[in-house]
Amino acid sequence: MPRAWKQPLPTWACRRPSTESTSDADYATNVNTLVGQGCNLTIGVGFLLEDSIQTGAEENPDANFALIDSSFSDADFAPVELDNAKPLLFNTAEASFLAGYLAAGMSESGTVATFGGIQLPSVAIFMDGFSDGVDMYNEDNSAEVELLGWDKEAQNGSFSGDFDNQSQGQTLTEQFIAQGADVIMPVAGPVGLGAAAAAESSDGVKLVWVDSDGYNTTEYGDLMLTSVVKEIGAAVESTISESVDGSFSNEPYVGTLENGGVGIAEFHDFEGDVPAELSEQIETYKQQIIDGELVIESPNAP
Repeated sequence: MPRAWKQPLPTWACRRPSTESTSDADYATNVNTLVGQGCNLTIGVGFLLEDSIQTGAEENPDANFALIDSSFSDADFAPVELDNAKPLLFNTAEASFLAGYLAAGMSESGTVATFGGIQLPSVAIFMDGFSDGVDMYNEDNSAEVELLGWDKEAQNGSFSGDFDNQSQGQTLTEQFIAQGADVIMPVAGPVGLGAAAAAESSDGVKLVWVDSDGYNTTEYGDLMLTSVVKEIGAAVESTISESVDGSFSNEPYVGTLENGGVGIAEFHDFEGDVPAELSEQIETYKQQIIDGELVIESPNAP
């Protein structure tokens, strides 16, 4: 059976059936509906829900709220702390570093690439880590693997402009392939499926997926070198437990390699192709990051 993948739409969840929005106009209505139904914890999925979750928390101080992949801010984008609202964030730079190292080590052309959907901290942080991983591979091996699509120092690069236009993802990927890239990491939700379509049409091109294990959640598993995974379920479960036992706080949850909140997926079909030395070095760096010996820095880190 082919593996099906669906990008989660902006959603609220409480200890009742979840509510899915079909347009921006639904956001405030849905959060008010859930609060009105007596939900004592409402969780928004995605940065698009920041305003609605924040407003809901401000207007309902006796209820708890959480927001996945975004923190809270004021009109000038300065950070805001709310007593009853918890950001659920992920330091994906750590896991993306490992994926970038792997991509550089597995590239036969000496060129890899990444692109995002929209330039947001939750997107650019993947690209930062990926860039650092490529750089570390070059340093360790006196190599010159080139990264297309992202300049970490300048904080600019290639973006599709949204998370929906798969044809734009296909076009960007075709451009990278034309420049020699043979491992590509799209950080763009469903736009990444356009990247997969382009990769499928080109011999030897591999993908690094993000958020979930693309081997299991897309129809392009045979292209997936690995995936940079967010363990959102663990973050949500922890938050719900805190709400139930009365220990809920506004302290952000930050998923890391150390707490298992982020990681890289298995190599699946490429398991036999990844050299043992490369795999062992990736495991070494993973442990060094967990132990604090190696710090992956990103201006987009939570």
